[in-house]
Amino acid sequence: MTGATVDVKIGSDGTVVIQLRGVLGPDNAAEIRRTVVRAVRHTRPLRLVIDLNDVADLDSINLGSLAAACHIGDDHNVAVFLDHSSSTIADQLIAAGVPAHRLRQVNDSKSRPSKPAEHARPDVAQAHRCR
Repeated sequence: MTGATVDVKIGSDGTVVIQLRGVLGPDNAAEIRRTVVRAVRHTRPLRLVIDLNDVADLDSINLGSLAAACHIGDDHNVAVFLDHSSSTIADQLIAAGVPAHRLRQVNDSKSRPSKPAEHARPDVAQAHRCR
């Protein structure tokens, strides 16, 4: 991987957090897809959080992989959320098919602190899992 990293942590409540960093391009696609699939199909947590706080850019392959993660999570009863993305990446994810309620704490700008997105409702997302 050139300039990008993937870290996996498991919280005390069993939530799996996948932290992505850097510019995610085609060279990273296989590792990201493999990490997400392993977390959903083998670890099977109640929640999978993909933290995008330190992601500078995503290519279309990785956008599709993150969109597919939401659907594979539904198939395996794992709630998948995408946290701390920039507003630009959030718009790209929505265009790629990620439901808006899966996006939490969207950043208007990388230089400003994160705040919940107007279109995301984490309280509803946790209470109701829908496709």
